[in-house]
Amino acid sequence: MRKIAVVEDNADNRMLVQALLCDRYEVAEYETGREAIEGFNNERPDLILLDISLPEMNGSEVLAHLRADPELRSIPVIALTAHAMTGDREAFLGQGFDGYVSKPIVDEKALFESIEALLGTTP
Repeated sequence: MRKIAVVEDNADNRMLVQALLCDRYEVAEYETGREAIEGFNNERPDLILLDISLPEMNGSEVLAHLRADPELRSIPVIALTAHAMTGDREAFLGQGFDGYVSKPIVDEKALFESIEALLGTTP
């Protein structure tokens, strides 16, 4: 089973994503960017869903750290964020995110399509 890491500081959002994904993927949860980076070094996920507004280290900083690490740089990362103003999607993709899904997740199909496109899988 493919492993997806969810980096999200809001417990309700983590629970929702876990509920949506648990039938298809193994899900690892991290509350902060620092915790996630430490975890990725021990157990590498196949894909990361990364919130942008995190305490200590925001999602863009986490992404920069991942892309600078030869062992982690190839992991696909989807920005999972409430930043949903015009141009935000393009800005995050321009930073090096591989995908973008806005919160709240009202269309779980968009989430699954983004994940499946990056993992090369189908439901």
